[in-house]
Parts: sequence; structure tokens; C-alpha cells
Amino acid sequence: MITSLYSGASGMTAQQLKLDTISNNLANADTTGFKRVRPEFVDLIYQYSTVAGTPVSNQTSMVPTGVYKGLGTRIAATNRIFSEGNLEETDNPLDVAISGDGFFQIQLQDGSMGYTRDGGIKLDPNGNMITNTGLPYLPQVTVPSDAIQLIIGSDGVVAAELFDKSVEVLGQFTLVKFINPSGLQAMGDNIFKATQASGDPQEGVANQDGFGALRQGYLEKSNVNAVREMVGMISSQRAYELNSRSIQTADDILRTVSGLKR
Repeated sequence: MITSLYSGASGMTAQQLKLDTISNNLANADTTGFKRVRPEFVDLIYQYSTVAGTPVSNQTSMVPTGVYKGLGTRIAATNRIFSEGNLEETDNPLDVAISGDGFFQIQLQDGSMGYTRDGGIKLDPNGNMITNTGLPYLPQVTVPSDAIQLIIGSDGVVAAELFDKSVEVLGQFTLVKFINPSGLQAMGDNIFKATQASGDPQEGVANQDGFGALRQGYLEKSNVNAVREMVGMISSQRAYELNSRSIQTADDILRTVSGLKR
């Protein structure tokens, strides 16, 4: 059996998934707080006809390297890279970026907890702080209708200046972090959920104990580097073509062998 047919097919499948991943990264190059995904490959099982270290007939020496052939590759993981994106100034007092480690907490529609790096805060008709999709940030903060200026400190304390020039503290954002953020489950809408792989969320105060500081008037941009992704796309395309060519070559060999009967 010519295993190069299957090795080439596995390579094409892996490169297709890599291209899909790169395309998704590029599609989210302007998504607030998006974290790029990197596919990771592993080689498949090997077939050994001679194992390294096998004693030879006189028992005084051994085979130094062995004889084996591989059976292709596969994607072992799509690892999300949580490096910090650039902070972009927006001059919008409701925009808040996390400079450093941490996630905002939000309440999902089913009552469970979600986590996001997107600090593009909006207000509902009652003054509650919500996400672009209408989910409330936690701890919940409500802005009074007579507020003329909103102040969000680097430690997450939210205050409002009122019409009478007095300042009222409205609440405080807390952040959470995970021992393995790559284990978070992406849910779409810039939201992640905790899994057993990510570990339990560790809640703390912004700008303390290793948590990032909040920056009012800024948003964290995607950490996708378009040039790097394009280079990866070209590399993956070439690898896909070469795997396809290895299948064609194996097919030519089989055709030659079958022609020997004539």
C-alpha cells in the first residue's frame, strides 16, 4: 500500500483547517478584544519495520536508527493567543480597555457567567451598563439620569458627576483571570465561557494583584497582525499544493505499476 496517498490527504486536510483559521483571524482584524488563533500540528503514528536498538544476530551490537515511515499529520489544537492588542483612543467615556491581564464579567441569557475583553459599554433605557448585544456587565452599575460626566478609574471604581456638581460613586468593576485562558470556550459575540481546562475564574480588583488596569476612553483592538497572517496563508497554500502533488505522484506510480501487467 502506498501510504503517501493517505499522508498527502491528511496534510491537505490539516492545511485546509489552517487556512480556515487564518481566514477567521483576518475577518476579525477589527473586532474589539479579539484574540488570534494559532493551529498546532502533530505527526501521526509511525509504521516500524526495524526498531532502533534492536540487537543484531551476533548480539554484540544493535541497529542504530531503525526503519520506519510516518502516516501524515493532523491538527492537535487551535490555540488562542491572549497577548494584548493595541489600545485605541476613542474619546468615548463609556469605552473601557483592560491594560494587562483580566476579563470583564457578563451575565448570559441563561443566567450563567461569560467573560470578555470587549469594554465597549452601552447603556439601556434604565442606565444599566450592557454589552453591544444587550447583556449586563457584572457587578451591575447603573448610571443616574442626571449624570453629566462618567468617571471610571484604573481600579474599576465608577463615579458620576451630577448636575449639582456633586460626585456619586456608582459601583466598581471587578476583573477575573484564569490560570489557562487558552482553555476558555469561545461563544461568539466576543464572549468566552470557563471550562475545566481553563480552571475556575479568579476574581480581583483592577490594577492590583496582577490584574490589569482599566483605561477609560480606550478600546483594545484585535491582536491579529495582518501581515503575519498573510504570510501564514501563503505558506499554507504552498503546503496544500505540495501535498496535492504528492498524491498525484503516488497515483502516477500506481498507474505505472498497474501498467506492468500489459
